[in-house]
Amino acid sequence: MLSLLAGTSGPAVAAPTPAGGAVILAAGHADLGPRLVDGAWRIQVRDDTVRPPAWRGLDEIVVHAADATRAQVPATAEFAFLGTAGSDVWILPQVQRPDAVWLGWSTQDPTVATTIQREMTWRVHQVTGPGRFALFLNGNFGAPQVVFDSGKPMPQDSGVEADTHVHGNWVFTAPGAYRIDVEMTAASKAGERLSGRGTLRVHVGPGDPAAVFPPAPSPATNASTGPATAEGTHSSGPDRAWLWPAIGSGVLLALLTVWIVRRRIRRSEP
Repeated sequence: MLSLLAGTSGPAVAAPTPAGGAVILAAGHADLGPRLVDGAWRIQVRDDTVRPPAWRGLDEIVVHAADATRAQVPATAEFAFLGTAGSDVWILPQVQRPDAVWLGWSTQDPTVATTIQREMTWRVHQVTGPGRFALFLNGNFGAPQVVFDSGKPMPQDSGVEADTHVHGNWVFTAPGAYRIDVEMTAASKAGERLSGRGTLRVHVGPGDPAAVFPPAPSPATNASTGPATAEGTHSSGPDRAWLWPAIGSGVLLALLTVWIVRRRIRRSEP
Protein backbone atom coordinates (compact mmCIF):
# COMPACT_ATOMS: atom_id res chain seq x y z
CA MET A 1 0.00 0.00 0.00
CA LEU A 2 1.03 3.63 -0.19
CA SER A 3 3.31 4.11 2.76
CA LEU A 4 3.36 7.66 4.10
CA LEU A 5 4.98 6.97 7.46
CA ALA A 6 6.77 9.87 9.10
CA GLY A 7 10.48 9.64 9.54
CA THR A 8 13.33 11.66 10.91
CA SER A 9 16.11 13.20 8.94
CA GLY A 10 19.75 13.55 9.81
CA PRO A 11 21.77 16.76 9.77
CA ALA A 12 21.55 18.82 6.64
CA VAL A 13 24.30 18.17 4.12
CA ALA A 14 25.08 19.74 0.79
CA ALA A 15 23.09 18.33 -2.11
CA PRO A 16 25.43 16.67 -4.63
CA THR A 17 26.42 18.86 -7.56
CA PRO A 18 27.66 16.97 -10.65
CA ALA A 19 30.07 18.41 -13.16
CA GLY A 20 27.17 19.63 -15.31
CA GLY A 21 26.12 22.01 -12.55
CA ALA A 22 22.62 20.68 -11.69
CA VAL A 23 21.94 20.12 -7.99
CA ILE A 24 20.33 16.72 -7.39
CA LEU A 25 17.73 16.75 -4.62
CA ALA A 26 17.24 13.14 -3.50
CA ALA A 27 16.46 13.61 0.21
CA GLY A 28 15.71 16.38 2.67
CA HIS A 29 13.34 19.31 2.73
CA ALA A 30 12.67 21.67 -0.18
CA ASP A 31 9.88 24.05 -1.15
CA LEU A 32 8.70 25.27 -4.54
CA GLY A 33 7.51 28.85 -4.64
CA PRO A 34 7.74 32.36 -6.08
CA ARG A 35 10.09 35.16 -5.08
CA LEU A 36 10.69 38.72 -6.15
CA VAL A 37 14.31 38.88 -7.28
CA ASP A 38 15.51 42.34 -8.30
CA GLY A 39 11.90 43.24 -8.91
CA ALA A 40 11.21 40.20 -11.13
CA TRP A 41 8.77 37.47 -10.06
CA ARG A 42 10.47 34.09 -10.37
CA ILE A 43 9.63 30.50 -9.44
CA GLN A 44 12.44 28.95 -7.42
CA VAL A 45 13.10 26.11 -4.99
CA ARG A 46 14.27 26.73 -1.44
CA ASP A 47 16.84 24.02 -0.74
CA ASP A 48 16.96 23.30 2.99
CA THR A 49 19.47 20.46 2.61
CA VAL A 50 22.28 23.02 2.93
CA ARG A 51 23.15 25.53 5.63
CA PRO A 52 22.27 28.28 5.18
CA PRO A 53 19.29 27.35 2.96
CA ALA A 54 19.72 28.26 -0.72
CA TRP A 55 17.18 29.48 -3.25
CA ARG A 56 17.79 27.80 -6.62
CA GLY A 57 16.30 28.35 -10.07
CA LEU A 58 14.31 25.51 -11.63
CA ASP A 59 17.00 25.08 -14.28
CA GLU A 60 19.57 24.52 -11.52
CA ILE A 61 17.98 21.45 -9.89
CA VAL A 62 16.72 17.95 -10.61
CA VAL A 63 14.42 16.29 -8.07
CA HIS A 64 15.14 12.58 -7.75
CA ALA A 65 12.41 10.17 -6.65
CA ALA A 66 14.84 7.33 -5.98
CA ASP A 67 13.84 3.68 -6.06
CA ALA A 68 13.41 3.75 -2.27
CA THR A 69 10.24 5.80 -2.88
CA ARG A 70 8.53 2.97 -4.80
CA ALA A 71 5.21 1.77 -3.38
CA GLN A 72 2.06 0.03 -4.60
CA VAL A 73 -1.37 1.46 -5.35
CA PRO A 74 -3.82 0.49 -2.57
CA ALA A 75 -6.76 -1.75 -3.44
CA THR A 76 -9.34 0.91 -2.61
CA ALA A 77 -11.57 2.84 -4.99
CA GLU A 78 -10.43 6.25 -3.70
CA PHE A 79 -6.91 5.63 -5.04
CA ALA A 80 -8.01 4.29 -8.42
CA PHE A 81 -6.90 7.55 -10.07
CA LEU A 82 -3.31 6.34 -9.54
CA GLY A 83 -3.80 3.18 -11.59
CA THR A 84 -4.46 -0.51 -11.07
CA ALA A 85 -4.37 -1.76 -7.49
CA GLY A 86 -1.00 -3.30 -6.70
CA SER A 87 0.85 -1.54 -9.53
CA ASP A 88 4.08 0.29 -8.77
CA VAL A 89 4.19 4.02 -8.18
CA TRP A 90 6.98 6.30 -6.94
CA ILE A 91 5.96 8.80 -4.30
CA LEU A 92 7.57 11.85 -2.71
CA PRO A 93 5.47 11.78 0.46
CA GLN A 94 3.50 14.40 2.30
CA VAL A 95 5.23 13.46 5.56
CA GLN A 96 8.98 13.56 6.04
CA ARG A 97 11.10 10.48 5.45
CA PRO A 98 14.89 10.27 5.55
CA ASP A 99 15.10 8.48 2.16
CA ALA A 100 12.94 10.84 0.08
CA VAL A 101 12.69 14.48 -0.92
CA TRP A 102 10.14 16.23 1.28
CA LEU A 103 8.91 18.61 -1.39
CA GLY A 104 6.35 21.26 -0.54
CA TRP A 105 5.18 24.57 -1.93
CA SER A 106 5.18 27.93 -0.24
CA THR A 107 4.14 31.57 -0.48
CA GLN A 108 6.03 32.46 2.72
CA ASP A 109 9.03 34.23 1.23
CA PRO A 110 8.93 37.75 2.75
CA THR A 111 9.01 39.37 -0.71
CA VAL A 112 5.81 37.46 -1.55
CA ALA A 113 3.90 37.14 1.72
CA THR A 114 3.84 40.91 2.25
CA THR A 115 3.33 41.85 -1.41
CA ILE A 116 0.52 39.78 -2.89
CA GLN A 117 -3.18 39.93 -2.21
CA ARG A 118 -5.01 37.03 -0.56
CA GLU A 119 -4.20 34.20 -2.98
CA MET A 120 -1.75 32.97 -5.59
CA THR A 121 -2.77 30.79 -8.53
CA TRP A 122 -0.57 27.77 -9.20
CA ARG A 123 -1.12 26.34 -12.68
CA VAL A 124 0.25 23.19 -14.31
CA HIS A 125 0.22 23.65 -18.08
CA GLN A 126 1.62 20.29 -19.14
CA VAL A 127 3.38 17.18 -17.85
CA THR A 128 5.66 15.11 -20.08
CA GLY A 129 7.09 11.78 -19.03
CA PRO A 130 6.73 8.00 -19.33
CA GLY A 131 3.77 7.82 -16.94
CA ARG A 132 1.19 9.88 -15.10
CA PHE A 133 1.83 12.48 -12.44
CA ALA A 134 -0.51 13.28 -9.57
CA LEU A 135 -0.23 15.56 -6.56
CA PHE A 136 -2.67 14.98 -3.72
CA LEU A 137 -3.15 15.74 -0.02
CA ASN A 138 -4.19 13.28 2.63
CA GLY A 139 -7.58 14.51 3.79
CA ASN A 140 -9.72 13.35 6.69
CA PHE A 141 -9.47 9.61 7.34
CA GLY A 142 -6.77 9.33 4.68
CA ALA A 143 -9.05 10.22 1.75
CA PRO A 144 -7.00 11.85 -1.03
CA GLN A 145 -7.65 15.45 -2.06
CA VAL A 146 -6.28 15.71 -5.60
CA VAL A 147 -4.49 18.94 -6.47
CA PHE A 148 -3.20 17.97 -9.95
CA ASP A 149 -3.68 14.88 -12.11
CA SER A 150 -1.98 14.64 -15.50
CA GLY A 151 -4.50 11.98 -16.53
CA LYS A 152 -7.07 14.75 -16.88
CA PRO A 153 -7.13 17.68 -19.34
CA MET A 154 -4.57 20.41 -18.82
CA PRO A 155 -4.01 23.14 -17.76
CA GLN A 156 -5.13 22.73 -14.15
CA ASP A 157 -5.19 25.37 -11.42
CA SER A 158 -4.91 25.38 -7.65
CA GLY A 159 -5.23 28.32 -5.30
CA VAL A 160 -2.56 28.90 -2.65
CA GLU A 161 -3.20 31.46 0.08
CA ALA A 162 -0.59 34.07 0.89
CA ASP A 163 1.89 33.22 3.66
CA THR A 164 1.19 29.48 3.32
CA HIS A 165 3.45 26.41 3.48
CA VAL A 166 1.98 23.08 2.31
CA HIS A 167 3.22 19.54 1.67
CA GLY A 168 1.58 16.86 -0.46
CA ASN A 169 2.17 13.50 -2.12
CA TRP A 170 3.92 13.73 -5.50
CA VAL A 171 3.18 10.48 -7.33
CA PHE A 172 4.66 9.12 -10.59
CA THR A 173 3.40 5.93 -12.19
CA ALA A 174 6.50 4.89 -14.17
CA PRO A 175 10.26 5.36 -13.87
CA GLY A 176 11.98 7.89 -16.11
CA ALA A 177 12.26 11.63 -16.76
CA TYR A 178 9.37 14.03 -16.15
CA ARG A 179 9.02 17.72 -16.95
CA ILE A 180 6.28 19.64 -15.15
CA ASP A 181 5.44 22.99 -16.77
CA VAL A 182 4.35 25.23 -13.89
CA GLU A 183 3.20 28.82 -13.63
CA MET A 184 2.51 30.91 -10.53
CA THR A 185 0.59 34.18 -10.70
CA ALA A 186 -0.79 36.67 -8.22
CA ALA A 187 -2.03 40.24 -7.96
CA SER A 188 0.09 42.56 -5.87
CA LYS A 189 -1.43 44.85 -3.29
CA ALA A 190 -0.58 47.66 -5.70
CA GLY A 191 -2.76 46.03 -8.38
CA GLU A 192 0.06 44.69 -10.55
CA ARG A 193 -0.06 41.21 -12.12
CA LEU A 194 2.89 39.08 -11.06
CA SER A 195 3.61 35.99 -13.14
CA GLY A 196 6.38 33.42 -13.46
CA ARG A 197 6.69 30.18 -15.37
CA GLY A 198 9.25 27.37 -15.54
CA THR A 199 9.84 23.63 -15.75
CA LEU A 200 10.31 21.42 -12.71
CA ARG A 201 12.46 18.42 -13.68
CA VAL A 202 12.01 15.10 -11.88
CA HIS A 203 13.86 11.84 -12.42
CA VAL A 204 12.03 8.77 -11.13
CA GLY A 205 13.61 5.43 -10.25
CA PRO A 206 17.14 4.15 -10.90
CA GLY A 207 19.72 5.90 -13.03
CA ASP A 208 21.76 9.07 -12.90
CA PRO A 209 19.53 12.19 -12.93
CA ALA A 210 22.44 14.30 -14.19
CA ALA A 211 22.76 12.06 -17.24
CA VAL A 212 19.00 12.11 -17.88
CA PHE A 213 18.92 15.92 -17.76
CA PRO A 214 22.22 17.12 -19.26
CA PRO A 215 23.02 20.81 -18.86
CA ALA A 216 21.60 23.12 -21.48
CA PRO A 217 24.14 24.52 -23.97
CA SER A 218 25.58 27.88 -23.04
CA PRO A 219 24.10 30.83 -24.96
CA ALA A 220 26.23 32.41 -27.66
CA THR A 221 28.60 35.03 -26.31
CA ASN A 222 27.28 37.63 -28.74
CA ALA A 223 23.64 37.08 -27.81
CA SER A 224 21.85 40.34 -27.11
CA THR A 225 19.44 40.49 -24.17
CA GLY A 226 17.52 43.29 -22.58
CA PRO A 227 16.10 43.71 -19.07
CA ALA A 228 14.33 40.76 -17.46
CA THR A 229 10.53 40.84 -17.45
CA ALA A 230 8.30 39.78 -14.57
CA GLU A 231 8.15 36.26 -16.02
CA GLY A 232 11.90 35.84 -15.90
CA THR A 233 12.30 36.00 -19.65
CA HIS A 234 14.36 38.54 -21.55
CA SER A 235 13.41 41.02 -24.23
CA SER A 236 15.90 41.48 -27.04
CA GLY A 237 14.01 44.29 -28.79
CA PRO A 238 12.45 44.21 -32.29
CA ASP A 239 13.41 41.50 -34.72
CA ARG A 240 16.32 42.72 -36.89
CA ALA A 241 16.52 39.75 -39.22
CA TRP A 242 15.75 42.11 -42.11
CA LEU A 243 18.69 44.37 -41.35
CA TRP A 244 21.59 42.52 -43.03
CA PRO A 245 19.77 41.85 -46.34
CA ALA A 246 18.79 45.52 -46.46
CA ILE A 247 22.37 46.66 -45.84
CA GLY A 248 23.62 44.26 -48.50
CA SER A 249 21.08 45.55 -51.04
CA GLY A 250 22.02 49.15 -50.26
CA VAL A 251 25.74 48.51 -50.79
CA LEU A 252 25.09 46.71 -54.09
CA LEU A 253 22.89 49.55 -55.34
CA ALA A 254 25.55 52.13 -54.46
CA LEU A 255 28.27 50.19 -56.31
CA LEU A 256 26.02 49.83 -59.35
CA THR A 257 25.31 53.56 -59.36
CA VAL A 258 29.04 54.41 -59.22
CA TRP A 259 29.75 52.03 -62.12
CA ILE A 260 26.99 53.60 -64.29
CA VAL A 261 28.22 57.16 -63.57
CA ARG A 262 31.83 56.27 -64.42
CA ARG A 263 30.75 54.58 -67.64
CA ARG A 264 28.81 57.67 -68.73
CA ILE A 265 31.79 59.93 -67.92
CA ARG A 266 34.10 57.79 -70.03
CA ARG A 267 31.68 57.92 -72.98
CA SER A 268 31.49 61.70 -72.82
CA GLU A 269 35.25 62.15 -72.82
CA PRO A 270 36.73 63.29 -76.24
